[in-house]
Amino acid sequence: MNHSHSEPSIKERLYQQYARIGKSLSSDKRLEIMDLLTNGPKSVDSLAQQTGMSVANVSRHLQILLDSRLVKFRKEGTYAIYSLEDPVVNEFLIVLWKLCENRLSEIPRIKEDLLHQYKGIQTISKEELLKRMVANTIIVLDLRPKDEYEAGHIEGAISVPMEELDAYLQTLPQHVELAAYCRGPYCVNTTEAVERIQQKGFTAYRIDEGVQEWNFK
Repeated sequence: MNHSHSEPSIKERLYQQYARIGKSLSSDKRLEIMDLLTNGPKSVDSLAQQTGMSVANVSRHLQILLDSRLVKFRKEGTYAIYSLEDPVVNEFLIVLWKLCENRLSEIPRIKEDLLHQYKGIQTISKEELLKRMVANTIIVLDLRPKDEYEAGHIEGAISVPMEELDAYLQTLPQHVELAAYCRGPYCVNTTEAVERIQQKGFTAYRIDEGVQEWNFK
């Protein structure tokens, strides 16, 4: 008996599996959750707080990402702590953002809009920054929460979460130059922080890359 018309072929089965990943990425909220997880493991409560979603909603999205093996979790007491499944997922996301930037003209426009809101904010290139870091003429600030810094950061950067920024600046002599980064090219925190640093009389630059983009070869 021939089942070829009713049963999917091996090739069809294969593409159906590939499509599972595609389907799990078809939500802007799931992409936001995954982007947050590139900065380190997080609890459902923390993800809910940072995305502005309800805990129930975040849990539903995480279940879809778990089913396609893009995220995993471990138990810490009564808490489930979620993280990306492995570094390959990280690399895939970086390539996805690059592809989107390359193909969708709206994305660079959104970035431009972001920078236009903050006139006079200079971005420093990775090459220039590395040169100054080697020469020890600039301090690099990681503005993310401490746990994200501990999960991974740009080598040589120091942890100064946003809420500690003003107190930290008071400890510095005025001639010091600073560069700051947060969660990548579209993170408004970086630009806001650089503006605040400049208002205090320092020379400051925004770093376009987040940790993942910086370390991605």
